[in-house]
Amino acid sequence: MTKTNETSDKLKVLIFDIETAPNIGYTWTKYETTVIKFLQERYMLCFAAKWLDEKQTKVYALPDYKGYSKDKTNDKELVKKLWELVDEADVVVAHNGDKFDIKIMNARFIANGLTPPSPYKTVDTKKVASRKFGFNSNKLDDLGTVLGLGKKLPTGGFELWEGCMAGNATAWNKMKKYNKMDVVLLEKVYKSLRPWVVSHPNVGINRGRHACTNCGSTKTQNRGYSYAKFHKYQRFQCKDCYAWGSAPIKK
Repeated sequence: MTKTNETSDKLKVLIFDIETAPNIGYTWTKYETTVIKFLQERYMLCFAAKWLDEKQTKVYALPDYKGYSKDKTNDKELVKKLWELVDEADVVVAHNGDKFDIKIMNARFIANGLTPPSPYKTVDTKKVASRKFGFNSNKLDDLGTVLGLGKKLPTGGFELWEGCMAGNATAWNKMKKYNKMDVVLLEKVYKSLRPWVVSHPNVGINRGRHACTNCGSTKTQNRGYSYAKFHKYQRFQCKDCYAWGSAPIKK
């Protein structure tokens, strides 16, 4: 059963990015060292999220929740909000999400006593860029630059994270803007790469046999045929995102 919008039959696509505090521990040296004593697990500082094609991008951060002044490391309410959004989504999009964001997110879910959200598909834009293209760099900032879509905001370095961990209001304001811009840029990069994703989750599954699987548009044009060993398929191309698709020809 899909989690489609009440006003639309397309699947719900959530675009998000998380920011975390670092792990803290003692070491004897700086480079490729062993941690002598582990002091504190990393926790979530904030996350930004938006629903695909909706205007508003929201940022949720630790200072937005009660109890922050007493415990600046307690991310339970923040993590619960992310859980609610992911539970509502059919597809989640993140840059390096399969390796970092989703794994860290899941770790914070279980650490805070949350059960698994309802199943969803993922699109990792870093994996797409790596598999389909030969860019010099697959970092979000570099992809945004080479594709002419924009750039990430500068952070000023690790001092921004230190400021947030200390509760500095100016640092938090800057972090929220940085996190938000990451998601705004990510949506643009995702839409640019989307037509090239052969195994993209079928967001148009409720919109007919010839709906675009990648963006859900019903504006498609038949473009010849493709063939498997024992089957013939009608090939078509989306007029909105230009992705290619095919549908079995019924006897």
